[in-house]
Amino acid sequence: MWFAEALLAWYPRHRRDLPWRHTRDPYFIWLSEVILQQTRVKQGLPYYLTFSSNYPTVQALAAAPPDEVLRHWQGLGYYSRARNMHYTAQQVVAEFGGQFPDSYARLLLLKGVGQYTAAAVASFAYDEPVAVLDGNVFRVLARVFGLHHDIAAPASRKKFQQLADQLIPAEQPAEFNQAIMEFGALQCTPAKPDCMFCPIQSSCFAFQHGMAAELPVKSKAKAARTRYFHYLVLRHADTVYLRKRGPKDIWEGLYDFALHETESAELPGAELLAEVERLGGRVATDRVGEPAVAARHILSHQKVEARFHEVWLAEPLSATATSAGLAVYRSEEVEQLPKSILITNYISNKQI
Repeated sequence: MWFAEALLAWYPRHRRDLPWRHTRDPYFIWLSEVILQQTRVKQGLPYYLTFSSNYPTVQALAAAPPDEVLRHWQGLGYYSRARNMHYTAQQVVAEFGGQFPDSYARLLLLKGVGQYTAAAVASFAYDEPVAVLDGNVFRVLARVFGLHHDIAAPASRKKFQQLADQLIPAEQPAEFNQAIMEFGALQCTPAKPDCMFCPIQSSCFAFQHGMAAELPVKSKAKAARTRYFHYLVLRHADTVYLRKRGPKDIWEGLYDFALHETESAELPGAELLAEVERLGGRVATDRVGEPAVAARHILSHQKVEARFHEVWLAEPLSATATSAGLAVYRSEEVEQLPKSILITNYISNKQI
């Protein structure tokens, strides 16, 4: 078909030289796809190099301590991907003898592996003719073929998938999938697509109708809710107290300070003192902490307005703190803990 032929002619001249394109090993292909989900190539490449170097086999990744995996992922966001990735590696070792499943259908049996990742691994590693469908592919198909289905609606995926599966050439599935994603990333970009020098502009619905800015159709996400985090940075001598975040909330498994969440951006001094005492702490009278440091962190569905309140303690915390999940760390130990970028930036600026 003309569409596949045009992309396959365009791709060799424009493709970026990326390390995961030089292997057919399903482990490294899977690793790259997990890292690049919701991440730009420029941002994800250093993480891919770090993971592939530290964990050269799926067995090495499976055997790694969870905190170590999260530490290497630090700053990439969407930390559930890292936890799922670690679990999947363990699943491959325990249930599949350390060998990745060799078909799209079997790859879907792995935790955290959805339709896109299964299609990518199946086509790139095993030449199975199943089309990938990511944001780049949605955009290219919507513009070229004039599809007005809302790509945020689950029902639309089936329509796009059917079209993509019709377009993929059975003899070159890997090359086609790479080509259409690269075309969306470099040529048919979200903003300011290079339509004037596009090899398929004469057959592109969006170009012919002046609708590149309107396609693809995507309904707006719900407004992010705001949360107010008041961190109690409890310090004594050359140590500081942190705790590991629990499940069912953002940053699961990462470390942060004692947290007091409120409905307001302000935390009265009396309430701060009461919270310290609730944790079993006694504020030092001979040392005053720095003024509260404000920071903002925007996530996909939440906006965190944070205040960091430095509190110097007269003595180490009592056992009450241990029951609250807090543990004492020296500076060099803090560096090794997996933390959100919000916490990392504060620690770096304060040189804790």
